[in-house]
Amino acid sequence: MDIKIPTGIKYQKEIKVNSNDLAIAYGSGDVAVFASPAMIAFLEKTAKESVLSHLPAGYTTVGTEINIKHLKATPEHSIVKTESYLRTVQGMKLIFELHAWDQKGLIGIGTHTRVIVNEKEFMDKIK
Repeated sequence: MDIKIPTGIKYQKEIKVNSNDLAIAYGSGDVAVFASPAMIAFLEKTAKESVLSHLPAGYTTVGTEINIKHLKATPEHSIVKTESYLRTVQGMKLIFELHAWDQKGLIGIGTHTRVIVNEKEFMDKIK
């Protein structure tokens, strides 16, 4: 199937950091700050959602690579905003630029690659 997704798609999301998002809850650290795995998952979700409306029924994207720098700690109850920017489309491969901010500024930056897949065919292959 020939799927055309335009480059340049920007998409933003926002969350309030709660106790489930902290490094202590994830087991990735011992302090009560926004966990790197939580930030990464939120950035990845932002990229995934950004292209959903451009996909035909039965198709989705799966993450294949992520390269994120977690620059600053963010305390519980802070608002975190994320943005994905679809920089490159190479056939079924999508390459995103990602950013995350809290009230004090930039907290995360990086890139993420996702691949467009037919959900049923993808699941059939891994069974």
